[in-house]
Amino acid sequence: MSPHRDPTVVGVPNFNAAEDAAALRAAMKGLGTDEEAIIAILTTRSNAQRQAIAQAFTHEYGRDIIEDLKSELGGHFEDVIIALMMPPAEYLCRELHHCMDGMGTDETVLVEILCTRTKPEIAEIVDAYERLYNRPLAEHMCSETSGDFRRLLTLIVTSVRKGARDEEAGVDPARAAEAAQQLYDAGEAKWGTDEEIFNKILAHESFAQLRLIFEEYKNIAGRTIEQAIKAEIGGELKDALSAIVECVENAAAWFAQRLRNAMQGAGTEDKTLVRIIASRAEIDLAAIKREYERLYDKTLESDISGETSGDYKRALLALLGPA
Repeated sequence: MSPHRDPTVVGVPNFNAAEDAAALRAAMKGLGTDEEAIIAILTTRSNAQRQAIAQAFTHEYGRDIIEDLKSELGGHFEDVIIALMMPPAEYLCRELHHCMDGMGTDETVLVEILCTRTKPEIAEIVDAYERLYNRPLAEHMCSETSGDFRRLLTLIVTSVRKGARDEEAGVDPARAAEAAQQLYDAGEAKWGTDEEIFNKILAHESFAQLRLIFEEYKNIAGRTIEQAIKAEIGGELKDALSAIVECVENAAAWFAQRLRNAMQGAGTEDKTLVRIIASRAEIDLAAIKREYERLYDKTLESDISGETSGDYKRALLALLGPA
């Protein structure tokens, strides 16, 4: 997870929350809805600006803007706009809750949200989850997952409290060499794999520290940690550990692949499309676009245009910014 941000949405200068609230109210009042105005305003404001608009809207009109938007919009277009209007951590909590609710659990969503975020981002999600659902995220996850996969995810969400994976703390080359040796001893150097060591190191260390550990690993083992994980570990745990490794190396490429998979084959995984584009727009969506084109020789815009339509398509393309 590179420290430099590469967003497509940065908010607008000379922002006026009351003016935007008035324009949105006008777009939803009376007969018909002005979807273009809604897209133009909400896809160009930062999340902090959208929260200010929501407050101004309640203050001026005594109404909840999310409820008003829901009553005016529909389908996947509504999903995009509501995703934009929620504070980022709360939106991701809602997605986590959805993927574990009801029959069966969507493990790919757990991996996408929890294995790709930095410790400060995870800490925010953990706090928001308990506030929103009145139960700890770790507890809900434990009831929906099992085995080493469950242990890894639990370590990720519980280790934030101990200040582990602190992005600001700097890196420690000596500790990295030691951890790399432990990983080698736990995997390639023995018969069978000690998943616990992999879980502990990959869940606890910061992305910056992991980058060093993986370099050291390559020196010791003569192959990458990614190759080792794919050879030694299977199932959901393999996917989760691979996601961490790939996001340490190049998060934008990992998200580009996830978007590509969501659009391949029969039918489109719209929830994945909406979630990644809405939640990465202010982080690294510009980098994801570049990686997408590098990996697939096609622009993300052209693939999204082919898979979506109407206001839904217009909203996603607006978030992608100029080609």
